[in-house]
Amino acid sequence: MKLDTFLKKSLFTMGIITVTLGTYTAFTSFNTSEKASTEPINPDKSFEDDYNVFALDIPETISFAGERTPLEINDIKERLDRELLVNTYWQSNALLLIKRSNKYFPVIEPILKEYGIPDDFKYLALAESGLEHVVSPAGATGFWQIMKSTAQDYGLEVNNNVDERYHIEKATRAACEYLKNSKERFGSWTLAAAAYNAGNSGISRELKRQEVEDYYDLLLNPETSRYVFRILALKHILSNAKAFGFHYEDEDLYKMVPTKTVEVDTAVTDFVKFAKKFDMNYKTLKIHNPWLRDKHLVNVTNKKYQIKVTKLN
Repeated sequence: MKLDTFLKKSLFTMGIITVTLGTYTAFTSFNTSEKASTEPINPDKSFEDDYNVFALDIPETISFAGERTPLEINDIKERLDRELLVNTYWQSNALLLIKRSNKYFPVIEPILKEYGIPDDFKYLALAESGLEHVVSPAGATGFWQIMKSTAQDYGLEVNNNVDERYHIEKATRAACEYLKNSKERFGSWTLAAAAYNAGNSGISRELKRQEVEDYYDLLLNPETSRYVFRILALKHILSNAKAFGFHYEDEDLYKMVPTKTVEVDTAVTDFVKFAKKFDMNYKTLKIHNPWLRDKHLVNVTNKKYQIKVTKLN
């Protein structure tokens, strides 16, 4: 279960966006002023007046799953600051995360509660995939970025026909089981989160080698070192979105399309025809059921599948 490579690309992307916005602002301001006055224009002064990037206030206290983050330690504070800056000033991505979270958090939250997993772990899914059905270079898949072997260990079906790592509810339950096991092993939700990225054995090995017991005392690879702080930053930004300058109305947020479930215990030879039986097209069927990976369903064992179809008025 790996943090996807889009995080590594964010700094480069943010740089392009910042330069582009700055150039556009200076150019626009220059042209507007030129129309209003014949006096010489100083583009550098206009840029300085009209385009500003501010340092962010670091919260006095912040916690993950009820476990305090020691911001009095310099490197801890700087690592949080980095993730707050990256995720705040990559505005387009942050706003998309806000919109998607409105759609998918209501699905994830009750499952976390059912398994006794702290609500903060919904931000782990956000950090893992941006709540998109992405596949990492290592093959980690879906919202929770689950590897094939791990998926099978936790009871998910993965083959050419069906891949339940794309099934939001089932994948969330598998992730909950993994996290519960990690918490039992380490006694800390923060270490459980780190282990979701680096693996239980990887975290155990480093705790033993470095003779420490806390995530914040570990020296880890750059990806895992940033991992918990990215989760913390996303939690802080989404919990205080308006204060960070993100403005939106309820109608701007993404929402689930109402569906109902039909049970299928036979093969489906053609999902195009199957969809039409429920007044849908093939595209809509696959949007509702991204875990159906082929144009048909073999189902030689007559397994019972729950397939979502559009709920008509």
